[in-house]
Amino acid sequence: MADNKGILVVGEIADGKLAPITAEALGAGKHLAGELKEELSCILIGDKVGDVAKAAIAAGADKVYTTEDAALKDYENDAYMQVVEKAAKDLAPRIILMGQTSMGRDLAPRLAFRLGVSAVVDCLELSIDGATKLMHCTRPVYGGNAKATFTSEALLQIATVRQKAMSPLAPDAGRQGQVVAFPVTLDAAKIRAKVLETIKEEVAGVKLEDAAAVVAGGRGMGGPEPFTKELAELAKLLKGAVGASRPPCDNKWVPDTIQIGLTGKIIAPELYIAIGLSGSSQHMSGCSGSKCIVAINKDPEANIFKEARVGVVGDWKVILPAFTQKIKELIQ
Repeated sequence: MADNKGILVVGEIADGKLAPITAEALGAGKHLAGELKEELSCILIGDKVGDVAKAAIAAGADKVYTTEDAALKDYENDAYMQVVEKAAKDLAPRIILMGQTSMGRDLAPRLAFRLGVSAVVDCLELSIDGATKLMHCTRPVYGGNAKATFTSEALLQIATVRQKAMSPLAPDAGRQGQVVAFPVTLDAAKIRAKVLETIKEEVAGVKLEDAAAVVAGGRGMGGPEPFTKELAELAKLLKGAVGASRPPCDNKWVPDTIQIGLTGKIIAPELYIAIGLSGSSQHMSGCSGSKCIVAINKDPEANIFKEARVGVVGDWKVILPAFTQKIKELIQ
């Protein structure tokens, strides 16, 4: 692998469009490619790539490889692995980046094992060592209580990037790039599983992962009602979404799909309002990337106040209505 050069982003297509996580990975890859003075490329896999390749170029890719096959309509690791492994060998990139998504979490370690290299997952920061030209990968450890930086001496380095941790470039429809077909003859005998049905999560309003503002409640809410009333009202005013820590989900007050934390969803909104939740390390692992955290809790010793930029000690039943009313006055 002595001649490996360039950055390759394994892209994802969501509802016929370039997935936001791929734009974020391309933004990170563009920075790395600039430090290395090498090319940034992207591979898109599916039954029909269409105009998504142009979107990848607009997001920073210098070259986009496309692999189209009816068998690639839905993600299936045995099929996608054949494409990604061939790309890694034939294109010989220095670095391969994927999103820390269900697809990236599945593909990255499998690919690393097959190629005899390592993979660093859930990265928050990526940089290039000026002396060695190797990538430094920073990721959370100990349940998010600390960060550690990893590198590998193997020239091919593989990493997944956490959603919202990297900044995408501003889309430039005028960017010029090359779209290259990358055909792969799939071995059907190696595809051991088949997608029988895909059930999409029904979301009313803004998706939790995409919301610029999130209003989250914890055990202190006392039951399911505040999530559908007070929290939902504030979230609607802020054009955001409602989230929860693990206890409300375990108690079936709210669906598991809105759980935030180490065993839930990872988000990084502009504003995160945490109400009646303690701020355990497991929960903070899911929202520590928030630009501004506002906490409301009656316990002055709650860990959430160590993480919050603004903290209010008191009963949320008194504080939240006054806060919501003030927001209404400000946006009128």
